[in-house]
Amino acid sequence: MFRGFRAIIYKEFIHMRRDPITIFVALVIPLIQLIIFGYAVDMDVKNIPTVICDQDRTAESRALPSSFENTGYFHVLYEVENPDDVYSRLRSGEAKIGIIIPPGFGDDRFASTPTQAQVLIDGSDITVANQALNIANAIGLRVSLTERARQIGVENPDEQMPLEILPRLLFNPTMKSANFMVPGLIGVLLWIVTVFLTAVAIVREREKGTIEQLFVTPLAKLAFIVGKLMPFAILGMIESAVVLLASRYFFGIPINGSVILLAFLIVPYLLTGLMVGLVISTIATNQAQALQFSAMTMLPSVILSGFMFPRASMPFIIYVLSFFVPLTHFLEIVRGIILRGAMWADLWDETLILVGFFSFFLTVAVKRFKKQLG
Repeated sequence: MFRGFRAIIYKEFIHMRRDPITIFVALVIPLIQLIIFGYAVDMDVKNIPTVICDQDRTAESRALPSSFENTGYFHVLYEVENPDDVYSRLRSGEAKIGIIIPPGFGDDRFASTPTQAQVLIDGSDITVANQALNIANAIGLRVSLTERARQIGVENPDEQMPLEILPRLLFNPTMKSANFMVPGLIGVLLWIVTVFLTAVAIVREREKGTIEQLFVTPLAKLAFIVGKLMPFAILGMIESAVVLLASRYFFGIPINGSVILLAFLIVPYLLTGLMVGLVISTIATNQAQALQFSAMTMLPSVILSGFMFPRASMPFIIYVLSFFVPLTHFLEIVRGIILRGAMWADLWDETLILVGFFSFFLTVAVKRFKKQLG
């Protein structure tokens, strides 16, 4: 079953040593991408450009924009006289938030009568819009509760609110986007390297005609496939270690769980990516096709896996399809171990699914090579 296995591994390592570009792509490029994406992809929206139109010009009206700016999420860049200028700033994209304070705002506040202030939000950027909407509502509610408490004679409203919610954030208390994004990037980068390198490397051999020389040797099918994959698997494990070290020392993300368990559970995911690349190599006839087929696996992985968008908010059919994406299950593993300190008892089911993916693609690859090696 493994006849010629050692010879194939030896041959692949020689090819890898003679092709430094492969090692560069596998180790250096993912590290650069991790650093760039880790710093660039930030879901914490801060310093939202804001325009103010204060038509009241009282102490109370000036306090409201300060309440927004003191949160750190809003940055007042413009103060205009006319509400139409607020619309112009929003339409041109110079500002994302517009606050219009009507005349009489201070008098109404002083007389304890209901008053209004309009907050205009640019909805073209939904991430900014959602966060701005939630914070604006929270500020309005806080001001209203404080005002009502003072009306009934409460001297220190902050200490005597009828109900005080004490939230406690677990696993990512600082709410840093990097703590959520970087572990996901590990899965994405590993998938890119394993699928792309395997698919292109084997197709390149077919284009050069060297793979036909292997077909006439007494190689066992399984030995050929495993032997072709083993060097890339070792390269993938080295890449995993490099990326994990980079996430620790560049972004300060500690691994709260077992490093040994994480290393063990990376293996079935790496092997699955390698097998997908191998299957692609049996379909593609040239390197351009191999790259195209490999790229086709990336979009579903990024969109459906929960890397960028929460799966729970997806339509039911799409949610079901997301279970057939290997990255979906690896994200549960890598985020679980790194962020939540999850143990084997928490992750065994996701691991078995990845093993199932690997077994399926291994079977497909063996059958695809059967005629060529038979």
